[in-house]
Amino acid sequence: MTSSAAAGRFDDRPRLLLRGRGGPAQVRPAKRPAPPRGGARPKPSRPPRQNPLRQLYTRLRKAWDRPLTAYYVILGSSLLLIVLGLVMVYSSSQIKALELGLSPSYFFRKQFLAAALGAVLLLVAMRMPVKLHRALAYPMLAGTVFLMVLVQIPGIGHEVNGNQNWLQVGGPFQLQPSEFGKLALVLWGADLLARKGDKQLLTQWKHLLVPLVPVAFMLLGLIMIGGDMGTAMILTAVLFGLLWLVGAPTRLFVGVLAAAGAIAFILVRTSPNRMGRLSCVFATDPGPGDQCWQAAHGIFALASGGLFGSGLGASVEKWGQLPEPHTDFIFAITGEELGLAGTLSVLALFAALGYAGIRVAGRTEDPFVRYAAGGVTTWFTAQAVVNIGAVLGLLPIAGVPLPLFSYGGSALLPTMFAIGLLIAFARQEPAARAALAMRSSASGRKRAAVRWNTMRRRVKARPSGER
Repeated sequence: MTSSAAAGRFDDRPRLLLRGRGGPAQVRPAKRPAPPRGGARPKPSRPPRQNPLRQLYTRLRKAWDRPLTAYYVILGSSLLLIVLGLVMVYSSSQIKALELGLSPSYFFRKQFLAAALGAVLLLVAMRMPVKLHRALAYPMLAGTVFLMVLVQIPGIGHEVNGNQNWLQVGGPFQLQPSEFGKLALVLWGADLLARKGDKQLLTQWKHLLVPLVPVAFMLLGLIMIGGDMGTAMILTAVLFGLLWLVGAPTRLFVGVLAAAGAIAFILVRTSPNRMGRLSCVFATDPGPGDQCWQAAHGIFALASGGLFGSGLGASVEKWGQLPEPHTDFIFAITGEELGLAGTLSVLALFAALGYAGIRVAGRTEDPFVRYAAGGVTTWFTAQAVVNIGAVLGLLPIAGVPLPLFSYGGSALLPTMFAIGLLIAFARQEPAARAALAMRSSASGRKRAAVRWNTMRRRVKARPSGER
C-alpha cells in the first residue's frame, strides 16, 4: 500500500466532492476551523450557580408536593407528640403521685393504657371508609348529648376542680363526655353541611345557621352548666371553623361572634373565679393573696429552662410549686426540663400537623372531607393555642389540655380517633391512592421474587436422590 493511499484511508477529516468540467470527480478534504490565537481552546460554558437557600426551598417544595407527604407528616408528627407526651407525663407526674400516696408511675400507666386504646381507635379510623365516618356522625352526637345530660344529674356526675363534667366509669377511671363533644360536632357538622351543599341550600342564611348553630349552642350550654369554660371556647372555635370553611359571609360571622362575645362576657363577669383568671394575664408574680400563683410559676418554669433545659426529670417547679404540672401546665415543665429547644420542637410538630391538615382539606374534592378535615385542624390548633398561650401568660388559664401531649385519657381517645380520621382522608386523595396502589403492587412483586429465590435455593440444596 502506497503512502498516499494510506494517508487517504486514515485521514478522518470531512471531504468535499468537487466536479470539474468534463473531468472526474475529485475529493478534497474540508478545511478545519483554525484554532484561536495563542493555542487556547474555548472553555465550556457553565450553568449559573444557584442560591443554596433557593435550591433547598425547591427541594422542600418538591418533597411537599408528593402525594403521600401529608399522610406521613400527620402520622409522624402525631406519633412523636404522643411519645414525647408520655415521657413528659412520666417526668412531671411523679411528685404529684407521691403527694397523693400513689406509685410514682401511676399517672404514666394510666396515660399509657389510654394511648394503647387510642392507637386501636386510630387504626380503626384510618381504615374506615368515608361513608362509614358519615354514618357515625348522628349516633355519636346523640350518644355524646346523652352522656353530657347524665353528667348534670346529681349523684351520677362527678366534680373535679370545680367543674362537674365527669362520669365515674369504674375504679380510678373517669370519662369526660365534653371531650367527645368536639369530635361529634366536627363529624355531624361536616355531614350536615355536605348534605346541604349537595342540595344547593348553603346560599341561604337559614340553612347556614339552622340546625348547626342551635345544636352547637346546646352543646355549649351543657358544657357551661358544668362550668367548663375552656372546652366551650374550643367548641366555639370549631363552630366558627366550620362556618368559615363553608363560605359564610362576613356579616354572619360578625353576628355569631357578637352573640358569643356577649354570652362570654356575662359568664366571666358573673364568676369571681373567671375574673381572677382574666386578671392574671401578663402576670409575672403571684400577686396579692397568691391569686396568680399558677400563672407566675409557669413563667418561672419556662424562664429557668434556658436553651437546653435543666435535664429530663430535673424540674424544680413540679415539687409542689406549680399546680397541675402533668395536665394544663405540662408545656411549662417541658420548657424547664428540655429548654427552648424542647418547646420549639413541640411547636414545630403542632405546626406541621396543622399545615398537613390544611393541605388535606384544600386538596380534596369531597365536601365532607373538606369540612371534617378543616374542623379537626381548627380543633387541634385552637386548643394548642389556648393551652400554650395560658402557659406563656398571654391568655387566661382555661384548663384545657395540650392535644396528644397532656395527661388525660378522655382527651386523648377522641383526639387519636380524629388523627386517624385525618390519615384516612389523606389516603383518600386520588394521587395518594395511586401511589399506595403502586407501592403495594411493587411490594407484592418483591415478596413473590423473594419466595421464588428461596424455593430455588431449597431445590438446589436437596441431595441428588431426594424428590
